[in-house]
Amino acid sequence: MISEPPSLIPGDELVKPGLEDLSQGRLTMAALLVLIGAPRLRRLGIRIPQLDGSPTEPEHALYQKLALENPQSAHSRYNALIRRLVSYERELERRHSKNHEG
Repeated sequence: MISEPPSLIPGDELVKPGLEDLSQGRLTMAALLVLIGAPRLRRLGIRIPQLDGSPTEPEHALYQKLALENPQSAHSRYNALIRRLVSYERELERRHSKNHEG
């Protein structure tokens, strides 16, 4: 298992701060995004810090945070963040499978 996610992957600018925020006990938008991706990220070897009291539905918590900031753009911003997370996960999977071939 790796403790530090690889750098230079699109989405890294969200995942690394999210991991740091979780380790510091902060439930930021980046931290919620990491919690959304946690099952897949864990399978790929990323250690996700435990946060007491983290939401059972981080997707809803992230959307609510975005809606509090700007209700008109919450939906599009949420979708953009999820796309960025999925892009990060896919690249990490690609690298993971490449490293385990042959």
